[in-house]
Amino acid sequence: MIQTDILIIGAGPTGLFTVFEAGLLKLRCHLIDALPQPGGQCSEIYPKKPIYDIPAYPEILAGDLTKNLMEQIKQFEPGFTLGERADTIEKQDDGTFIVTTNKGTKHQAPVVAIAGGLGSFEPRKPIIPNIIDFEDKGVEYMIKEPELYRDKDVVIAGGGDSALDWSIFLTDIAKSVTLIHRRNEFRGALDSVEKVQELKNLGKINLITPAEVKAVLGKEHVTGVVVEETGKEPFIIDTDHFIPLFGLAPKLGPIANWGLEIEKNAIKVNNALDYQTNVEGIYAIGDVNTYPGKLKLILCGFHEATLMCQSAYKRIHPDKKYVMKYTTVGGVDGFDGTRKEAPKAVVKAIQ
Repeated sequence: MIQTDILIIGAGPTGLFTVFEAGLLKLRCHLIDALPQPGGQCSEIYPKKPIYDIPAYPEILAGDLTKNLMEQIKQFEPGFTLGERADTIEKQDDGTFIVTTNKGTKHQAPVVAIAGGLGSFEPRKPIIPNIIDFEDKGVEYMIKEPELYRDKDVVIAGGGDSALDWSIFLTDIAKSVTLIHRRNEFRGALDSVEKVQELKNLGKINLITPAEVKAVLGKEHVTGVVVEETGKEPFIIDTDHFIPLFGLAPKLGPIANWGLEIEKNAIKVNNALDYQTNVEGIYAIGDVNTYPGKLKLILCGFHEATLMCQSAYKRIHPDKKYVMKYTTVGGVDGFDGTRKEAPKAVVKAIQ
């Protein structure tokens, strides 16, 4: 039986940062993740994808963000159960929880923090009759290694942040980049939309809207796609790769059966206080939760993790007085947030 203070379900950025905030309060953490390595989507799906909204980092690759978080929490020596999915949870008479994985590994803690991101996920695939025949033969639903596209002709389909960001990023790598979207309006960040328009004007991105890819061409590998632009005859674009980036279809998996209040495949929490669920002692932070005004951003997950740890401390140590301290004053070593008596010599000196 693995015992800890806070059991974190999910080792993505929010889960990893929780270790840091908990460590400042002298709380031990153990993380469970179905993936074989920490980092969540940042490691598994887009380690080379640039992220632009992390404070103090104008741009940072998702994989580097994970690396930095792991370095930041190393001093607190968290435990990891990787490659296993959290399956069941049982509340004990003493108020603690026992979480068992699909491989039978048991974990016990007084606090459970669900930081599972989008949960288990599958890419949303466009309805194109023969697209399955070209998967891993020029059709990719996510970009893991940008160097694969160096000096290649690339067609990207989609209208969200991922499609926009990768179209921008690949202009410096690929031979040509074509972005196709079924609408003239995009769902992504305004800055990214403006950047794509700028690159289009410079001739670095071929932007086709409103339009859709209707077929994939080739034999052993993709050689082109058939595009249907609204109000015009279908035409062929020669390409080496077709990358439809339509997002992920998230599923909560076994967590959906834990007796938690669910709304639109997300866990409802009390954001006015501490991001606790309807079950006392179980919290949900990051993309997995929902509340009025929720934004699914990594930096919001960091904020939620910070407040959650304060509440967890009070639950684990109800008789201890917590005093807010700043790492800029006390550093990290020895930081615990509890009230201590000043040495008698110091008391005497200030009297």
